[in-house]
Amino acid sequence: MQKHSGVERAWGRPAGTGSPLQPSEAPALKRDIPPPVVRNEALPSPPSPEEGQLSQALTGLTDRATEAKEFLVQLRNMVQHIQENGVEFEACLVAQCDALIEALNRRKAQLLSRVNKEHEHKLNVVRDQISHCTVKLRQTTGLMEYCLEVIKENDPSGFLQISDALIRRVHMTEGQWGKGTLTPRMNSDFDLTLDSGPLLQTIHQLDFVQMKVPAAPMLQLEECCTQNNSATLSWKQPPLSTIAVDGYILELDDGNMGPFREVYVGTETICTVDGLHFNSTYKARVKAFNNSGVGQYSKTLVMQTSETGLPPCDIQSLGSVSWFTFDPVSAHQDIILSNDNLTVSCNSYDDRVVMGNSALSRGVHYWEMTVDRYDNHPDPAFGVARSDVLKDVMLGKDDKAWAMYVDNNRSWFMHNNSHTNRTDGGISKGATIGILMDFTRGILIFLINDEQQGPVAFEGLEGVYYPAISLNRNVQITLHTGLPIPDFYTTGEADPANSVC
Repeated sequence: MQKHSGVERAWGRPAGTGSPLQPSEAPALKRDIPPPVVRNEALPSPPSPEEGQLSQALTGLTDRATEAKEFLVQLRNMVQHIQENGVEFEACLVAQCDALIEALNRRKAQLLSRVNKEHEHKLNVVRDQISHCTVKLRQTTGLMEYCLEVIKENDPSGFLQISDALIRRVHMTEGQWGKGTLTPRMNSDFDLTLDSGPLLQTIHQLDFVQMKVPAAPMLQLEECCTQNNSATLSWKQPPLSTIAVDGYILELDDGNMGPFREVYVGTETICTVDGLHFNSTYKARVKAFNNSGVGQYSKTLVMQTSETGLPPCDIQSLGSVSWFTFDPVSAHQDIILSNDNLTVSCNSYDDRVVMGNSALSRGVHYWEMTVDRYDNHPDPAFGVARSDVLKDVMLGKDDKAWAMYVDNNRSWFMHNNSHTNRTDGGISKGATIGILMDFTRGILIFLINDEQQGPVAFEGLEGVYYPAISLNRNVQITLHTGLPIPDFYTTGEADPANSVC
């Protein structure tokens, strides 16, 4: 071979051939050996693009082959499981059919007992009638024989003495054989007919039904979202699940690591939950049910309401930028809403209440209302209220509302019909009323045209409140939400003890 040519030239013969060298020849050979020959072998060339593509294709094919082997193992395991489950299911079916047959045999014994009782009853009635008729017939025959003997006697005077009594006796005996006496009291037929039709129909309809509870639903993360203080969740059954589903149960916790509670039960696979706490983290899960019971829960989904992305220890981070509108459902019937439920007016001269459609319970919230129309110096009221506030009186008249009512010159705070803190400064067309509610301190503050109106209006507020106003036909108001906390409300105003940081 070419790569061995240098060796062949050095020794004058192919490597490994000829006789061994003699010791005397070694010095001459050593002097005649030329320098080592360096073999110039060619370096491997870089792979071509086609080779790279083939290598990648082979890698993918190797992965598929590995998956196929694992799949075959899974299928072989399924064969064993099918055989085991088949034997178990057949045994269960035999046991169920045997139980049905045993129940039918018990019912058969009960029905035969009823037939035997009817049989004995019929026999007893007929036997009693035979005995009674036999006695009467014997008495009648005896009377007839006696009368015939009397007639045969040749004693006219004696016959005359007893004839009347015999005639009466004969008529009385004949009367005892009156109507119905010679009629059977019992029918020999059995008036019982076995109604086996429904059972036969049921037997013919006997079939397999789904007896398993549904599989755990799958939450569709791409369709689950939060907006403001509402959460929308969507789910579906696993793709390969064939078990019937009658409905779903959606559960949420309280947003504070509390227990789960049911918020929806029905057949829909998408649900929006309103009225959640702002700036809170909720956990959601769903399960399915059918006639056989309730299935397992889905995986738990964690959702955050109204995130602001502000620094965690800034008062602004406690402010939940909330968006809401006026609620047409809970509003008084005299209230008129327009502009996508952001503008409100009224068709009554009396004050009527309308609330927002979002409940507030945590964080710091700020919203404003602008006066679009202001005629004849009315006194609308602005504030917050419980869900069961009176709708046909001024806001703040009852103990379910905390409000500031204002005319063109001054304002007052009012709760449970108690008026406090008269403050100069009123409103007119174009004025802006601001409401700031801080749940970290439990206070409510009012502003008019970006200036705080009076002192802190109310303190010690906790629980769930709805933004609310009351107005009459002389006023039109437009709501503005999603606003940041005013600059004057600084970090120092927050209560560190109640901070979420």
